[in-house]
Amino acid sequence: MADTTTGPDTTGPDTTGPDTTGLNTTGPNATGPVTTAPDTGPPVWRSHGRTRRSTRTVRVRVSAGIVAAVALAVLVVPLLVPLDQQAVDLARKLQAPSLAHPFGTDDVGRDLLLRCVYGLRVSLLVGLVAALVATVIGTAVGAAAAAFGGWTDRIVMRLVDTFSSVPHLLLGIFIVAMFRPGVWPVIVSVALTHWLSTARIVRSEVLSLRARPYIDAAISGGASRRRVIGRHLLPGVMPQAGLAAVLMVPHAMWHESALSFLGLGLPSHQASLGNLVQTARGSLLAGDWWPTLFPGLFLIVPTLALAGLAGAWRERINPRRRSELML
Repeated sequence: MADTTTGPDTTGPDTTGPDTTGLNTTGPNATGPVTTAPDTGPPVWRSHGRTRRSTRTVRVRVSAGIVAAVALAVLVVPLLVPLDQQAVDLARKLQAPSLAHPFGTDDVGRDLLLRCVYGLRVSLLVGLVAALVATVIGTAVGAAAAAFGGWTDRIVMRLVDTFSSVPHLLLGIFIVAMFRPGVWPVIVSVALTHWLSTARIVRSEVLSLRARPYIDAAISGGASRRRVIGRHLLPGVMPQAGLAAVLMVPHAMWHESALSFLGLGLPSHQASLGNLVQTARGSLLAGDWWPTLFPGLFLIVPTLALAGLAGAWRERINPRRRSELML
């Protein structure tokens, strides 16, 4: 019988080494090396977030301080300074800023600091009243268009588009030209040309609220359309309407200043920031810079402060769209 055994093993020595697949690399009885991730410090997004929050806080505090200083100035300075802002003194005309006149004097010797304060008071009055009236009109029109829908919505929004196609300043000039120069014609002009953006904002917000489940529940429960509008829709759009009003104040101030600069707003003898800049053009060409600089700063700085506060308000009520201003 033939030998069926095989020859010697010629596969060679086992070179695979010891089996290391079963090494315990974790726990207190670890038998292998343990690698750890290098320390890279705090995440970048946290540091960036802290910096952004800090910058936003500083901006809000500075804006609030400027607005408080402006309000205090327009209320207190005319009471504490016993000078007539209309007093003419030709012997002191176009004097440079000094201790007696911190902002200098204008071309007829009137104190420029008092003139700027009174001009800022008038511009703030026009801006606040015009913004309030425009917000009421825009909120009523936008809420009615979205709540009733259908042909009402189409007709109202086509009218809004028609008026929006005309430049605000041109339409404002047309409205002011129908009245005698004064504060109230300017307020009417600004209010009737600035409610359009508020109507758009309120309409879109009401349309968004109409799709909410609690609105459907209220309608299913038998609530009338008037009750749904008054109890649910209008309170829901108040934050956006208030934000639009605050943002409209600086815009209305610039609009009033533009009309007064063109000679179509307030009378030339009445102090307003637009009138002050308009009367200082000749002085600027002669090299006297202060009659133009200080009224311009009184117009720019408060409007930027109001815009900063409005931006912080918008970040709070709508955090998904930070640092966007609806100007």
